Amino acid sequence: MPFPMTSRRWLWLFLLVLGAAFLWQLGSWGPLESSEARYSEIGREMLAGQDWLHPRLLGIQHFHKPPLTYWLTAAGLGLFGENTFGVRLLPVLAVLLQVVLMYGLGMLLFQQDRARALAASVIYGTLPVVLISALNVTTDAYLATLELAAAYGILRYYHGGGVRWLYLFWLGLGLAFLTKGPVGFVLPLMVVIGFYFKQGQTKRPFTLHHALGFALFVGVGLSWYLYLIAENPAFLRYFLFEHTVERFANAATFNRAKPWWFYLVLAPATSLPWAVALVARAVRTPWNSVPREWRNVLIFWVLVPLLFFSLSKSKLLLYVLPIFPGVVLLTVYYLGRCTEAALHRWYVGIVAFYGFLLGALCLLPILTTVVNLGFEVKPFTAIWPAAGVVVLVLTLTLWNQVRIAPRLLVATTLFTVFLLLSAKPIMQQNELAFNGSRPLAELIRDKKLTNRQVLVYDQLLPSLAFELGQLPVFLNDGNHNLNRETQFEPGTSWHRYLLYLQDPQQEPALGALLLQHPVLLVKGELKPERQWMLRYFTQQEKLGKWTVLW
Repeated sequence: MPFPMTSRRWLWLFLLVLGAAFLWQLGSWGPLESSEARYSEIGREMLAGQDWLHPRLLGIQHFHKPPLTYWLTAAGLGLFGENTFGVRLLPVLAVLLQVVLMYGLGMLLFQQDRARALAASVIYGTLPVVLISALNVTTDAYLATLELAAAYGILRYYHGGGVRWLYLFWLGLGLAFLTKGPVGFVLPLMVVIGFYFKQGQTKRPFTLHHALGFALFVGVGLSWYLYLIAENPAFLRYFLFEHTVERFANAATFNRAKPWWFYLVLAPATSLPWAVALVARAVRTPWNSVPREWRNVLIFWVLVPLLFFSLSKSKLLLYVLPIFPGVVLLTVYYLGRCTEAALHRWYVGIVAFYGFLLGALCLLPILTTVVNLGFEVKPFTAIWPAAGVVVLVLTLTLWNQVRIAPRLLVATTLFTVFLLLSAKPIMQQNELAFNGSRPLAELIRDKKLTNRQVLVYDQLLPSLAFELGQLPVFLNDGNHNLNRETQFEPGTSWHRYLLYLQDPQQEPALGALLLQHPVLLVKGELKPERQWMLRYFTQQEKLGKWTVLW
């Protein structure tokens, strides 16, 4: 698959184009509930309070995840401003680093075939699930980067690299553990098993560097946990049982229950159109003709982790991000076995799929006026997908490249760029519909109400705290999402930010707040027994499902 430029130059050009598409209007919509808003607000509070070891969410200590993501979020806010751009920039850079690591893995697995390594990096960087992870601030983009770094380090070491790659492996494992705990082992462990399983590989001898590398992992990965356990031994059970065993085995622990087949549907759907190509080519290729190395990639990089995550009772789409490097490498491998004629047929089908999606986005403004989709799209938004169709057609018509692979990769890159350019205005126009709070904060500022205490009725809304730069008081009237873990709080000062309206002892505190002429945000309606609160407010304005009273 020859290219006019070297594959490394193509890689840097791809990173430049993809990075520019990510950065364009990156902060044009606020953090969305619930995960992105939660990480954004924890990072803001950490930066404001300068307490780097005890993360806080809305004034209450929050230990659901290790702190690395919070540290990076706070760093982004400190470096680039306390805004959404500062929150989202580092995850975008993490995904771009993943693209580089995919190129490195491709070079190792494809035996220095630069064209196929480039194909793997481009396809990975344009997967819908990877795009989602870059624009949705959670632990998952960072975790995938660190797992890929560890996987690349150990494979590079196994392929004759120096001991620095062994240290990269252990450091990546330690930082992954500091990002999301034991789940950070999944991809690196599968890579090690896949490398040795029935391949007769010569094992590298155990040396002092292995022991030092393990010590590096312990020092980095367990440092925060050991500090908190030394501070309070109750953390040991909290981390080992409630956030490891319970999260995996109990669907009710964090209200993320999904059916067992959830990932079997979502994983292929968020890796289209490549999932279709992979499955079709794998089914048609005799198993015995596939080298053991690639069988192991399928089994240990994809199927075993997919089974592991499917058995877990707690499921979110981005949890399975570690399987997609294997998916992409296998896709490149199977398509690389195609004849040029067969690859051309895939090229036609994939480009047609891209054209269909961009065409559907062109029609979205009309569709939203005819069908109630729960959001609106302004007519001018269709400019970007329409431009994408034109650019795609002109490029592939006028470009005289004979080989199919470069044409396919360029088409994929163009589609991804215009998909990102098309999606961002839609996000900006529908923040309330997509569970953002920026319009609510803008109304409070426009009405010059920022000097008043803000009350939020029966909803957890960290995105509003982030947008306002101050903590509202949340009025819990039976919504279980407002129940917080306060067992590690040293006192009762957290009651300043969370009142339980069904607790009669907290009625005086509520009365005192209402006498201060606060701003009250209500999603939907107040319960009948709370209607008396309305007499404390003389003005109101509706924004979507929200009513703002003052």
